[in-house]
Parts: sequence; C-alpha cells; structure tokens
Amino acid sequence: MFTQVNDKVVTVDLGRTGPVVARRGAMLFYTGQVQFTPHHVPGLGGGGGLGAMAGRMLHGEHEATMLAQGTGSVHYGFRGIETHIVDVSAAGQLRVEASRLLAYTSGLQVSVVSAAAPSGGGGGGLRGTLRGAAAGVATGQGMSTTQLSGHGFAVVLGHGGFLELQVTPDRPVTVDPQAYVAALGSVTTTLKSGMSWRNVARSGGENMQLECTGHGVVFVQASEEKL
Repeated sequence: MFTQVNDKVVTVDLGRTGPVVARRGAMLFYTGQVQFTPHHVPGLGGGGGLGAMAGRMLHGEHEATMLAQGTGSVHYGFRGIETHIVDVSAAGQLRVEASRLLAYTSGLQVSVVSAAAPSGGGGGGLRGTLRGAAAGVATGQGMSTTQLSGHGFAVVLGHGGFLELQVTPDRPVTVDPQAYVAALGSVTTTLKSGMSWRNVARSGGENMQLECTGHGVVFVQASEEKL
C-alpha cells in the first residue's frame, strides 16, 4: 500500500505492492530498480457515430498515466497539492475525477464512465451528451469520471486538505461540484439545478449542487480551486 510521507507526498514499495499506475509527471524520485512505461485505460469506446464521438470525449478527459514496476520505492506528488490515501477494498468501488487521481495499485480494475446524465432526465444520445457538456462547463465536473473497483489503494488530490462526509440512505449530502473530489462505495451523484440547461454555461456553477445519495463516503476538498 501507499505510505503518507507528509500531506503532499506519498511513497510506495513496489516490491511489496506490485506495479503502480500514476499520472504522468507525478513521480518525484525513486530508489532501487524501477521501470516506467506508458499505461492505457481500456474500454474508452470505439466504432463510428455517437459511440466514437463519446469515446473521444471521454478519452480527452482522462489523464495520461505511467506504470511503475520493479523492486524499488517511488515517491509521488503533484504540484504541491495535498494527497489522501483511500482503501478501495473497504467499499469495493471508488469514483474520482480524473484530474484528482494521483496514483493507484494496478490490481484495481479501472474504467472511464460517463458522468453526463443531468438531474431530471433528458435521455441519452446526442441531446444527453450536449446537456452533460453544458453542465460540465459550468461546474468543472467534466463529462466522465474514473471508476476503480476491486482490492487495492488509490491516492487522490485536493486543495486545502480533505473532508470525509458519510452518506447513508437516510442522510444524503449535497456539495459544491467544484469542491467534490471522489465518492467511495455505493454513492450516486446527481447534478441539480433549477435553471434551464440552455442557460447553464452563462450562469456558472454557483447555482448548481451535486446531490450524493446511497451509502458510502464523499471526499470534498477544502477549496473550489481547480487543478
């Protein structure tokens, strides 16, 4: 697993954990015998038509990553931003904004899933994609999120430190979309607003909220600053 060096740096012993995936540019230094190779997340969509367009849009919001393997120890950090280690095994699933994911153990199953469905319906297809894009512009959430599942650990990034908010079926939590970092467990996030979607891009994210329901933990950064 990862070990917290300080609030901005983590280290991992590859000999004990096995290979680790991290965003490109996050490696600070390493000791021992370590090899780095480009890493690609499978299943980003292909083919033609709307499926291909959606795949390209999802891929555009996925951060480039590198696979580290060997017998040494690697220290990771990114732009002096605070880090937080999450045990995904405890709940089985973590959904995190791609820009907020620093690193994870390679035993986790990874997929990029759509986060474009807005509150109040509206259907899928091109219309749903365009509505999701408008909401993404206003809130900074984007159109996709990275889903990690299985047994392993991940490291997330946040400005100003983290708050861990417990979510239960009888106690939903509503957060500012720009402060949202990740959700652990069976948590559903729904973008809510009383505005027409046609006016979202002009109105900004102040009048929008992210409602978190289900059972798990929501990680919120103590800031609205973007990466």
